[in-house]
Amino acid sequence: MVDQAPGRSVTTTGDDAPRRPFWTHRRRDQLSGYLFIAPQLVGSVLFVLIPLGLVVWYSMHEWNVLAGEFNYTGGDNYRRLLDDANLPAVLKSTIFFSIGLVALNLCLALFLAVLLNVKLRGTTVFRAVFFSPVVVSLVAWTIVWGFLLQADGGINAVLRLVGIHGPNWLRGDATAMLSVIVVQVFKNVGLNMVLFLAALQGVPRELHEAARVDGAGAWARFRRITLPMISPTVLLTSVITVVGSLQVFAQIAVLTQGGPGLSTTVLVYYLYQQAFQFHHFGYGAALAVLLFAIVLALTVFQWQVRKRWVFHEQ
Repeated sequence: MVDQAPGRSVTTTGDDAPRRPFWTHRRRDQLSGYLFIAPQLVGSVLFVLIPLGLVVWYSMHEWNVLAGEFNYTGGDNYRRLLDDANLPAVLKSTIFFSIGLVALNLCLALFLAVLLNVKLRGTTVFRAVFFSPVVVSLVAWTIVWGFLLQADGGINAVLRLVGIHGPNWLRGDATAMLSVIVVQVFKNVGLNMVLFLAALQGVPRELHEAARVDGAGAWARFRRITLPMISPTVLLTSVITVVGSLQVFAQIAVLTQGGPGLSTTVLVYYLYQQAFQFHHFGYGAALAVLLFAIVLALTVFQWQVRKRWVFHEQ
């Protein structure tokens, strides 16, 4: 006979030896964890992994929607990447846009965060003003800037007041790319600014006070104390901004349509043109695979070099 505590059941075998129940507390906790992550896991499989696999599959075919033909071509679309005379110019525009956007966005966001981190009257209002473009509709924001950047738009009207005759910003080879970068920076700089501001508020003031007592100047304190302490946030914002810069489409489509020439035709817009304007779906899928490889390589590179400059990394 096996003694039992009141209210507790013990399963026994034929020889009256106690046996643990199947649904132990550990297995129940594991099941709860799997159920909690199941929606995210199912969503990732349905909307990320399966579409990614289909893109690779389509890149090895040529799909003629009008004729209803879907023919296997093997690696022809990838060989076409090497023979495409426009692709070097597209990649050059993509690199220039990404570097300009990332550098200007991060520097401006960090500068604004440092200014807003000072305890002054009215900083709450300025935070809301700088962050408000983030929640504004992207297309509406871009259309308004399209009117402002025209030859007879609002920006040139202001410049004429001081005797400067401004160009047609969206039709010049140099000014078109610069204009698109500035529009995108003003749209999203508020998000990085808030992230930097939260990181700055977590820097212990005792470290700055000790460095000030030792004679360190403002720039030395910022470079030796602030930047190392907020380096994890710098990594986060840089990864987000780099990936976002390679996926910009709406601004190009609304402002310049990739022109003049190919000066603002970035890889995402070129992919759209090949697939949905010229109906080269197989080649468009190959360009999508190329874009995925570039994003993956840059993300892995940023993650690998983090140990050299990110504070708290081992």
